[in-house]
Amino acid sequence: MLPEPTARLRFRPMTMADLDDVTALLTAPDPVPVDRPARTPDDAVRWIEWQERNYAAHDFGLWVVETHDGVFVGDCGLTVQDVEGTAEVEVGYHVLPALRRRGYAVEAATAVRDCAAAHGVTHLVALVRPDNTPSQGVARALGMEVERTAYVHGGDALVFGCRLPLGS
Repeated sequence: MLPEPTARLRFRPMTMADLDDVTALLTAPDPVPVDRPARTPDDAVRWIEWQERNYAAHDFGLWVVETHDGVFVGDCGLTVQDVEGTAEVEVGYHVLPALRRRGYAVEAATAVRDCAAAHGVTHLVALVRPDNTPSQGVARALGMEVERTAYVHGGDALVFGCRLPLGS
């Protein structure tokens, strides 16, 4: 499973060859303050290993997002998340700070949402911290609405969700 390319972006599996770019992505400042330790290059190794396990187990994970010219933009894809005891398929997206506010997250996440629907996912969520308004905007652009608040990954998150295909 791999999302179709968009007008500006393409997707590919993440590998250890992406370590420098993934390290830059994970150690970059978050769009809003977070209450967790700063990420390290070792976290980037674990992040890539997690994606490799996701690909093997689910045929999806977070994919590298790059321009058609091969410029690394970030990652976007699907992961299975435990939301208070329920396994949910989440669309996740991360964009390098210098490339934010250009519509890349919405463009990539829309392609991922459509890929999920084409592969039989019927309910998609996005877990977003309450003060992360940029990420909330991406979720809303995907047709998601807040379904509830949940305690995940050590803090409260808004659980945005939608049924796929949209409108059903």
